[in-house]
Amino acid sequence: MKFRPLLLIFAALALFAAACGSDDAVEAATEAVTDAAMEDDAAEADAMSEAPQRIVSLNPTGTEMLFAIGAGDQVIAVDNFSYYPPEAPVIDDLSAWSPSVEAIAGFEPDLIVSQGPIEGIEALDVEVLVLPAAVTFDDVYSQIEQLGAVTGHVGEAAELVLQMQTDIDAVLAEVPARETPLTYYHELDNTLFSVTSSTFVGEVYKLFGLENVADAADPDGEAFGYPQLNSEFLLTADPDLVFLADTICCEQTAETVAAREGWSELRAVQNGNVVELNDDIVSRWGPRLVDFVRAVGEAVAAVETAAAG
Repeated sequence: MKFRPLLLIFAALALFAAACGSDDAVEAATEAVTDAAMEDDAAEADAMSEAPQRIVSLNPTGTEMLFAIGAGDQVIAVDNFSYYPPEAPVIDDLSAWSPSVEAIAGFEPDLIVSQGPIEGIEALDVEVLVLPAAVTFDDVYSQIEQLGAVTGHVGEAAELVLQMQTDIDAVLAEVPARETPLTYYHELDNTLFSVTSSTFVGEVYKLFGLENVADAADPDGEAFGYPQLNSEFLLTADPDLVFLADTICCEQTAETVAAREGWSELRAVQNGNVVELNDDIVSRWGPRLVDFVRAVGEAVAAVETAAAG
């Protein structure tokens, strides 16, 4: 359902007039409602007529956002990593990392959504919307709203942002506060690359007051928030929770982690607090961000439940 604030206001006026018992007032308010609805529909029609109808997305997160706000029918091609949602028109040889202007031109787009500058793209004289990696939650919401504005789906974008915020707040409300923060390790791959609290992934864990053991490995930010750790470091840190964001790329599981030399001694392993995440969901900052937040919330709640029991 489209969000129509003016229509809701006029409808309230109509109800008020009816309550007052004035036929003229009711008639006037009803006409106002009808006029507002017609103007609203006309505005939406104008916005859609001017909106791009041949969108090429070279940004997997942008692709998810486009479909989530109802602009999927306007998307004609997406890069080879934009395989969610399943109906996205993936082009296997269309790269988001090294985009070919010639390949893009073949689709005759009227909007290109990218994750960074595209060398030589100005030759096509096509609007390019760059959606860089988010740093904060506000960045996520802002990008969704930007896409809504440029594609003619302002209302749907606003509704999506509100729903995401509502869902995230609901998750946080279910997690009890604690005096001593839990510690965690987030694994990007099986060579032990991780993330610090300065990254967007780190922002997710901050919602729950978790303490990142990887912060100590990149105190000056020389690794740009993505330090490579080692087993000795992690065994010493002994985190309460281990989150695996390499279950797809590297086929890591709670079982493979427990089988690593010395890792069976970790608290997270012994207490069953190794959490298997979906790599794609965790690496993107689109609508499925809620699923990531929910997974962390469930893991934290499980620790609290076990401690209470």
